[in-house]
Amino acid sequence: MATSAQQVILVDENDQPIGIEDKLKAHQNGGRLHRAFSVFVFNTAGQLLLQRRSRRKYHFGGLWTNACCSHPNAGESIEQAAQSRLNGEFGFDVPLAEAFSFIYRASDAASGLTEHEFDHVLIGRFDGQPRPNPEEIDDWKWVVPSDLREDVARHPQDYTPWFKIALEQVLQHV
Repeated sequence: MATSAQQVILVDENDQPIGIEDKLKAHQNGGRLHRAFSVFVFNTAGQLLLQRRSRRKYHFGGLWTNACCSHPNAGESIEQAAQSRLNGEFGFDVPLAEAFSFIYRASDAASGLTEHEFDHVLIGRFDGQPRPNPEEIDDWKWVVPSDLREDVARHPQDYTPWFKIALEQVLQHV
């Protein structure tokens, strides 16, 4: 089952592959369940690295979220895909460990697209200087978890749906 950068792996509710689909088509008409990953990066001070997604993204542009997220290609491990995407978006590599996974569905009113993902959550640590890719990231910052919890509660519309779903469980893993 080969995929291109513009295709996603369709999965069942047990994350078993059931086919491939064009990425955009998988996000239309209520979305089709597909494999994805989300990377959360902390520094040794316990701060979490956030990015503001580029406003040019095809969905959920301009919202704050975790360090990076995407979809693996067929034959590519979640860890390989996550490492590659983290390097492409923030310009660094760190060891990543999968912490948990979950299924969610979220619609983006601005684009009309829907995410329906089996999302693998990976966590890493990094203390260097990120080199954000301006094609992917409009802004970035390190945040203290307690401040982040407060801001998400006050301004939930500023954050991506998957980030808000995963945040508390991620904080329990660190």
